[in-house]
Formats: sequence, C-alpha cells, structure tokens
Amino acid sequence: MPGGRTPEEREAARREREARRAERAGYAAVATVTAPPPPAHGQPDDWLAEVDPAPGAERPDRGGRRGGAGDGGRSGPRWGRLLAAAITLVALGAVAWVLVSLFQPFKDDGGGRVVRVSVPQGATLGDIAKLLEEKDVISSAGFFELRARLAGRSGDLKPGSYEMREDMSYAAALDALERGVPPNITVVQLPEGLSRREIAPIVKQAGVPGRYLRASRRHPALDPRRYGAPRGRSLEGFLFPASYELRKGRPARGLVGAQLDAFQRNFDKVDLSYAKRKNLTAYDVLIIASLIEREAAVPKERRLVSSVIYNRLKNDISLGIDATVRFVTGNWSEPLKQSELANQSPYNTRVHAGLPPGPIGNPGLASIRAAANPARTGYLFYVAAVCGNGKHKFAETDAEFQRYVDEYNAAREERGGKSPTNC
Repeated sequence: MPGGRTPEEREAARREREARRAERAGYAAVATVTAPPPPAHGQPDDWLAEVDPAPGAERPDRGGRRGGAGDGGRSGPRWGRLLAAAITLVALGAVAWVLVSLFQPFKDDGGGRVVRVSVPQGATLGDIAKLLEEKDVISSAGFFELRARLAGRSGDLKPGSYEMREDMSYAAALDALERGVPPNITVVQLPEGLSRREIAPIVKQAGVPGRYLRASRRHPALDPRRYGAPRGRSLEGFLFPASYELRKGRPARGLVGAQLDAFQRNFDKVDLSYAKRKNLTAYDVLIIASLIEREAAVPKERRLVSSVIYNRLKNDISLGIDATVRFVTGNWSEPLKQSELANQSPYNTRVHAGLPPGPIGNPGLASIRAAANPARTGYLFYVAAVCGNGKHKFAETDAEFQRYVDEYNAAREERGGKSPTNC
C-alpha cells in the first residue's frame, strides 16, 4: 500500500523501541535489528548465538547463571594481570633488598664501639667473614664474602690484629684488611694451651727481641702467690693466649707484661664460687684449666673433662692424664714411650695422685671457666672416640671404660697401629 510499511519494517521499528527501553533500564541492546531466519524443523528455539552485553551489564547464560571467572567471564584475565603485577613488584623489591644489602649505600666506617679482630695467618675469605660477623663488625658473613668476590678483593686481605668498629660497611672493612697492620707494628699470635717453652720460638720467629723464657719466669705485673701458688712458681698458666700488637723493637718483657694484663682482665670475669666450695684455690683452677686445654679438642666437652677431673680428685683416683707426661718430657707429637710414662716427675699424673704442682700450659678463658664450673656428672673416665675427630666417650664405670678402650685398640690394629680418631 502507498505510504504504508511492510511487516518487516514494522518489526524493525518495534525492535528499536524495545532496544531503547532496555538501554534505559540498564540492559544491553540487541546487536542486530534484522529479523532472524526461522528455525529449521526440529531445531530448538535457543539456538541463537549469545551476544556480548553492553558495558556495565551482566551476561545471562542458558541456565540463568551470570558470567564469572569460572564460566567465561572477564574477571579471570583481570585477576591474572593483578597477580602478575604483584609478583613483579615482589621480585623488584627482593632485587632492591639484595642490592642495598650488598652495596650498603647508607653505611660508613661504622659507628659502634672499637673491637679487636685478630686475623690468623692462612685464614680464608670465609674464615675472615665469619670472624668479622662474630665480632659484629659486619652484619652478614655471606654478603661480605659475595661483595669481596664481586669486587675482586678476596685475594689481598692481610693477617694481623686490627682495631675495627662494630657495624662497618663491607667496603670499609675490606679497605682496612687490604691496608693491613701498620709497618711499625709486630703482631704475635699465641694459641691457647701452649707452654712457655712452646711460646718462646713463636715469639722469636715474630722478631721480638729478648729471651722470652727468662722474661716469663717472673714479672712485677703479677705475683702468682696472689692466686694461691707456692713460692717460686713461674708465670706458667698466667701468660694469656691472644693476638698481641707490639711496636717494633719492644722486648719480650713487654709482651709478657701485656699477657699478664690480659690474664687479670679475663680471670676477673670467672666465678670461682663452686671451686672454692670444693676447697680449690684460684691456682688449682688454673692448673685444671691447663689440663682441659690439652685434653678437650671439642669445645662442648670442656666441662665434661672438667667433671672427670673433679670426680677423680674427690675419689682419690690418680688423674692419669698423658698431657702431664708430655709437659715433662717436651714430647707433644710422638707416641709416648713406656719409659716416659714411668717418669717420676711430680707433674706425671700417672705416677702421682692429685693435681700436678702447676699448670702445664697457658689456658684461654673458655677452659678457665670450665675448670671453675664443671658439668655435674658421674663420669670417671674418657677415651678418644673412634672416628670422633677429637671427641671422647665418657664412662662412669671401669667396665664401660674397658669396652671403649677395646673398641679403640681394635680400630687401631685395623689401621696398622695408626690412630683411629680421625676418619
């Protein structure tokens, strides 16, 4: 008809009106305004393809569910992007933390107290790093070692006794170790437990003038009788082991004075109350400490060895410590001969009961503390453990002791007479 509309045009107009109403109501408009073809015979009437909803609208599915991460919604990709961004931020933060920890842009030469750090001859980079961390000079041995290697500064760190500050930067600590000890200073490093006769050649090799044995016989800085020693005793036991810095040309007598000062500072820290209750003098404690220093190769066994000594003294059992024989004979490395074991010196605790007349070496603070405060045990014996690498087996009875001795002797025979302690 002229001026009239076809059925298709009326249908399109109707759809346009519905679309505008839906848009006003917040729903998505239908994507097309053309009439779909009729469904084929037998085809369900839900065959129409889904269309994307308008922005802000929720998308219905066939079961009436709404779109989400589990059914094709867009929240999945959005959360994935957020997770990726979070992981990136964490990774960047970790990298930044490592870089700051490694290069320490906000640290300087250290603001803490001054500490003495003794770097022994032959110490590795790892040894030095652990030593600095123990002294609180640096915050991390691992980062210090890594920093030194990255900077190519691991091969020129010099041994010696240093005055360093707590909380130094890695760079400042490396600078100090590369500079080394001033050229007008002699460093003498004295290990724990050595006797005067063993110390003397170390002092001579360090270039210290004078006769150390003579200088360490007596000194105005300390009188052994103050600690309960009989008249005439030497300074054996009082020569504190440590690393000492001496001006070049300073004689052995000056070194002895420094050792005695260090001994008195350290010995004053020791609680002697338990030893005194056992009727032991400070000098007795020093003697026991010198025995412990030679017998206990493992630090945690110091107080156990001390308990054996206390228990044997209490029960009037001879100590039988071979180190006392070695002190008399000067044989610290070779197997002891039967004639040496039978030596009649009062220092030989295989022959004479009780403590030897004096210390057999110069103990460190840890052994002195162990001697003053032993572990509370019933142990009367100890034997070097097979493959113990310095450890011992402790026993309360003779039967248990003999079993450990048999184990040790059998292992030694298997090795052709060689010591079975290190494996």
